[in-house]
Amino acid sequence: MKKKYEINGNLYELEKDEKNVFDLEEVKSYMTEYFDKFDYVFGDYAYEKLRLKGFKDKGNKVNDIKYLDDYIKNYCAYGAKYFLLKKIKK
Repeated sequence: MKKKYEINGNLYELEKDEKNVFDLEEVKSYMTEYFDKFDYVFGDYAYEKLRLKGFKDKGNKVNDIKYLDDYIKNYCAYGAKYFLLKKIKK
């Protein structure tokens, strides 16, 4: 069973947690209402700093979740620590 977390009034499931890096308190400190419009929130670490990016179930090539692997390959450091949260629809 996937873990669920409430962040800014939205409920999320932790879909992936590469290298056990997810930290709820740190994510809460970075998440703003900007991410409310996305179906997924991807987080990775670059130079020990958390970066967040929103993805949608269907979007354009920049934010469609089906291109997540391409994003990881092209925009994340090799072997990067990352996680993926999926918003649970209310």
